[in-house]
Amino acid sequence: MPLLDSEKILEALCEGGDVAKRLPLYEPRQAQLDLLSLIACGFNEDKHVMAEAGTGVGKSFAYLIPAMHFALLNNAKIVISTASITLQQQLYDKDIPLVASSLSDTFGSKKIKTVIMKGRGNYLCLRRLDDALSEPPLFDFDYGELKNIYEWSKTTKTGGKAELAAVPSDPVWSNVCSESDLCLGNHCPRRENCFILSLRKEANSAHIIVVNHHLLFADLSARHSGAGYETSVILPPFNRLIIDEAHTIENAATSFFSEEFSRVGIFKQLGRLLHKRKANRHGLLVRLCAMLPSREDPLENFSDAVNKIRTAAEALDNFAQEMCGSEGIFRLSPAMDEKYLKKTLFPYFKTLRKEILSFTNIIRDITENLDDEQAVDPVVWEIKTIIRRLENIAQVCDVFCKYQKHENDVLWAEKIRASRDPWIVFSKTPLDLSPILKTSVFTPNKSVICVSATLAINGNFTYWASRSGILDDKRPPLYGCFPSPFPYSSAVLLAASTDSPLPDEENYQGFINYAACQIAAIAGGSALILFTSYQSLSSAYNACKGELTSLGIRCLKQGDDDRSRLLQDFLSDTSSCLFATDSFWEGIDAPGTTLKLVIICRLPFRTPGDPVFEARREAIQKNGGNPFMEISLPQAVMKFKQGFGRLIRSSTDTGAVIVLDSRIIKKKYGQLFIQSLPETKVSFDNFNSVLKDIENFIYK
Repeated sequence: MPLLDSEKILEALCEGGDVAKRLPLYEPRQAQLDLLSLIACGFNEDKHVMAEAGTGVGKSFAYLIPAMHFALLNNAKIVISTASITLQQQLYDKDIPLVASSLSDTFGSKKIKTVIMKGRGNYLCLRRLDDALSEPPLFDFDYGELKNIYEWSKTTKTGGKAELAAVPSDPVWSNVCSESDLCLGNHCPRRENCFILSLRKEANSAHIIVVNHHLLFADLSARHSGAGYETSVILPPFNRLIIDEAHTIENAATSFFSEEFSRVGIFKQLGRLLHKRKANRHGLLVRLCAMLPSREDPLENFSDAVNKIRTAAEALDNFAQEMCGSEGIFRLSPAMDEKYLKKTLFPYFKTLRKEILSFTNIIRDITENLDDEQAVDPVVWEIKTIIRRLENIAQVCDVFCKYQKHENDVLWAEKIRASRDPWIVFSKTPLDLSPILKTSVFTPNKSVICVSATLAINGNFTYWASRSGILDDKRPPLYGCFPSPFPYSSAVLLAASTDSPLPDEENYQGFINYAACQIAAIAGGSALILFTSYQSLSSAYNACKGELTSLGIRCLKQGDDDRSRLLQDFLSDTSSCLFATDSFWEGIDAPGTTLKLVIICRLPFRTPGDPVFEARREAIQKNGGNPFMEISLPQAVMKFKQGFGRLIRSSTDTGAVIVLDSRIIKKKYGQLFIQSLPETKVSFDNFNSVLKDIENFIYK
């Protein structure tokens, strides 16, 4: 295997280097060069890498340069995974072409081939579009959208939803998009024009494949479940992987190694099989009946069976909503009264399971007796797929009833309040993902490069490494922290008031409402105000809006608009304040005067009620560990670092981060939060003094 010449590829980022000369106003960054060297060692030595790269280090160039050189030297395939489609597109459209253009100086006419791949649900399935157009839609407005998609399908080269001028509604797109278990493969009548097949052919011959974590774990979970690592699944076979924003992989993997169902999901599957429009029945089962001998007409039996499943799903949902109570959530824990559950909840699961299996057995009896030509008909194929999905739901129902035997799974239910008609989602999630991540991500690959701005806590990788599955006695990973080149010590003020109440004190929310308003008013807006609960956010927003609006400061609140539009409004208005929670703690890039203040209202400890988190805490305690020190505190510190990182996004940015939770000063563990940040100016004093320090700092 030809090895990378680290010194030679480092020259690309030195003054006048192949990459450096293509960047305006480029300045060499030692941290970036050191990170590149570490990643090159990972490739050369077939080792995994965990690297924390502070904001502004330029981690994408630090991994793209060695990755592209290695791929060309060895004719290797390297998968690069990002945390979101937005980051994926940015990498593919901006950074990769720039680095690729520099390779001609070294490799001459030898070209690097790169491909971007998104989840199947982002691409049109022509066969499903044909089916959707051939039968009456569920709603009147569907047909207009379907016609628009049809006209677009004649000209699109990729079939990617992002190309559509008008984004179709979810119900319409879900009926025409590509889905893995609905794919007919070689039997598809539209195979020659398949967008997914064309994309996979491109990926098979590519050196670099850019994906997102969602697609990566869809592929890895299928391989882990038995598809294997030597063949094409969703992605072609690979053994080199770069994971950007690697701090998110545990959350990203959770959904793919979990199972869930809901009344809404069941109704969607049943509606595809059989639904009524006016006086007529439509759906796949109607078309199945048309294939059967005329003396057979099981449609009435189908209808009765479908209605029984609907009734059972509705009954389970209604009872579970009562169990969820005002908190909207419950978990089946070993401490619960099993006798009570056997009398109350479990009969609903058993009835639903029984009705599903009764129905699926009827359908299987019919489909298994079809002739060879009928058996490969797209209608039959899709019916079989839906039957498998329903049978999986029946299996999860059985697991819930036998929860005591599933001590390595978290079994829980949550009320979704997305509409006037809330529903329950029932979930089965692995208690510990690290063994699964180890065997699916790290063991099969020669080198996995994990980079993020937040992987370490005060320079220590223990927490993330233990959660991610990267640790291996036979092949210990390489690691390093690479500090940001930005001048935090002069550009940032970290402030907290010594006289603010603690979060468990009665007047804490009142203080948040008052303090957030005063601080935002001083700066004239340009503030991101971060909360750990939507209830606290709403209280502060309602308390602040009147006064801030009177000062000409626009107040924006998460939940009032689509996330991307809300963020765009905030970025385009320097006199605005954004009140936000959870998802806005990371992924926001607001350089310049758009953002002068980040106000962290509460240290981001997980609030009680998250069933998976609580189950993991209980497991640590059961094994004699300290759940606060082993999971609660390190997780909070990593999220705190993400929130802090929203402020400085360029070398000329300045501003203040204000923490309204005095535990950062008053509690011994507060030092860990502070020590995990870059060195800054500080103001730890009474609130009035802190307010003056903030004003003096931002207007200096």
